[in-house]
Amino acid sequence: MTDSPDRFCDAPISRLVGFEVRPGGVGEAKVELQCGPQHHNPMERVHGGVIAALADAAMGIAFGRTLLDEEDFSTIEMKTNFLRPVKEGLIVAEAKVLERGLRIGFVQCTIRNARGKRVATATCTCTVISD
Repeated sequence: MTDSPDRFCDAPISRLVGFEVRPGGVGEAKVELQCGPQHHNPMERVHGGVIAALADAAMGIAFGRTLLDEEDFSTIEMKTNFLRPVKEGLIVAEAKVLERGLRIGFVQCTIRNARGKRVATATCTCTVISD
């Protein structure tokens, strides 16, 4: 794997939305978001796109942590299932690479609220891009 700093943990979108990336091992990631009114849709709940972006960030970081220095990747498919609404408070996305081949990987993510209740699940398929 890579000896360089974790290059997938400091994306501009993460700073914009407010994601906090926690340390993790190869093929794993934990990303947190303190939700507030700035993340709301017109119904005063956290917008589904914000939850999907949190899952995408966690899965991308998890997959990125499996890459060699000369490799990059792209998500080629993503699915999110929304299970319960969120108004405010901490939500935590935990992602894990379930399968990593030479060119394709499959990642799973669970997002929970501060009470540990599952808010959403997501999966994605990634492709490795080599120079």
